[in-house]
Amino acid sequence: MRGIATHTQAMYAQSSIAVGMQGASKAMSAINKQMAPAKQAKVIQEFQKQSAQMDMTTEMMSDAIDDALDDDEAEEETEELTNQVLDEIGVDVASQLSTAPKGRIATKQSEDVGSSGIDELEKRLAALKNP
Repeated sequence: MRGIATHTQAMYAQSSIAVGMQGASKAMSAINKQMAPAKQAKVIQEFQKQSAQMDMTTEMMSDAIDDALDDDEAEEETEELTNQVLDEIGVDVASQLSTAPKGRIATKQSEDVGSSGIDELEKRLAALKNP
């Protein structure tokens, strides 16, 4: 009896698989009709063409911007304008720089401060270990 039940279940499963495969093949057929490989290839070629054109346009715009910003005349004009403004407000950078201190500036001995700080931390740690 078990053999017959098992055989019946297997036949039902195969029948269900066949129906499912039939539906899948119909769906695949409909998709193939809509996709049209020749049309897809044409779309891809057009995309590649437009992408290459966009790259060239971007490069040309970048070159134009670089040429406009790398103008030495603009740099000279900016420097002249800065000097004019500084002269108007009475700032003479050259004279102020000449009065600036030269050489090394004396610094505090940081080693003494650091070692006393370490000693203090060690004492606090010892106090925490031995309450």
